[in-house]
Amino acid sequence: MAKKVVTFGELMIRLQPYNYERFVQADHLEFTFGGGEANVAVSLANYGLDAAYVTKLPAHAIGQAAVNSLRRYGVDTSKITRGGDRVGIYFNEKGASQRPSVCIYDRAHSAISEATTADFDWDAIFEGVEWFHFTGITPALGANVVEICKEACKAAKAHGVKISCDLNYRGKLWTRDEARAAMTELCQYVDVCISNEEDAQDVFGIEAENTDITGGELNKEGYKSVAKQLADKFNFEMVAITLRESKSAFDNDWSAMLYNVAKDEYCFSKLYHLHIIDRIGGGDSFGGGLIYALLSGKDTQAAVEFAVAASALKHSIEGDYNFVTVPEVEKLAGGDGSGRVQR
Repeated sequence: MAKKVVTFGELMIRLQPYNYERFVQADHLEFTFGGGEANVAVSLANYGLDAAYVTKLPAHAIGQAAVNSLRRYGVDTSKITRGGDRVGIYFNEKGASQRPSVCIYDRAHSAISEATTADFDWDAIFEGVEWFHFTGITPALGANVVEICKEACKAAKAHGVKISCDLNYRGKLWTRDEARAAMTELCQYVDVCISNEEDAQDVFGIEAENTDITGGELNKEGYKSVAKQLADKFNFEMVAITLRESKSAFDNDWSAMLYNVAKDEYCFSKLYHLHIIDRIGGGDSFGGGLIYALLSGKDTQAAVEFAVAASALKHSIEGDYNFVTVPEVEKLAGGDGSGRVQR
C-alpha cells in the first residue's frame, strides 16, 4: 500500500547491559535507538506503508545516528527538524524470572522536549497523509510539547487525517493529574484510542472490575465497559485495549480487545502464551499492526488478530523496533505459531 502515515514523538538512545546483567554489575552497554512513535513508524515501513516520523534531533553525529537508525528501515525522515543539543537517553535493565525490567530516563533538555510550535509546519507535513499517530509519552515531555501535539491534531483534522493515540501513561514523566488534564484535551481530536489494562485507570480513572494486574488475572468482560466509557467520553470510533497477564518477566499471556463503536462490536483476539526475549516496544508493535490492519480494510476481528499477532512476534525480537513482515504476521494470526524451521 502507498498510504501515508505520520508519527510524532521522541527518538531516544537505548543503553542496556548485555544479556541479563544488572546496572550495578555491567561494564559494557549496548547502544541502540527507540521510542514509542518511532517504533510504530518502523513497523509500518516494514509493512510497505509510506511511514514518516516527525521529531526534533540535534544536528551533531549522535542526532544523525538516530536519524540513520530509521532510514535503514525505510522510514521517511525528511520531516525531522534538526536543532537542540541533546538526544534523550533511556537505560534499560532487562528483567528475568521474577525480577522485573527497569527503565531509567535521562531525557531532560532533549531537543524535542525544548522544541516549540514554530519548529513544525504541520500543514506541509500532513499533505497527502491518511493517518497520524502519537502517544501519551510525548505530551508528558512538557507543556510546550502538549501545545505542539495540539497543533498537530488540529492540523490533522483540518486535512481529514485519522488520528490514533496510545495513552501510554508514564509515571516517571508526569503525574496522573497532569496526564488527565493534557490527555482530556488531546483526546477530543482522536479517532482510535489504544490503551492497556492500566492506562485507562491511571489517566482517566476508568478501570475494569474484578481484575488484579499484579496477580496476573484479568477479567476480559470488564474491559467492554472500559472501552465503552472511553468511547462515550471522547466520541472515539474505535478503542483497543491490550491485555497482558504477567506470570514472570519471561512469561506473559497476551491478547487484546477491539471495540468498533459504529457496529457496537467487541472483538477479542486469541490468547498467546509468550516466552519473552524483549518486551519493550510490544505495545508499539500492536499499534503499528492495528494501524496497518485498519488502513488495509480488515474487519474488526481480523484487525485485532493482526495487531496482536504482530505484537506477539515483536516479543521475540531484541531492541525497540519490530522487524516482521505482513506474511509472517498473517501466518501467526492464521494459527501457525509452531515456530518450526522454515525451509
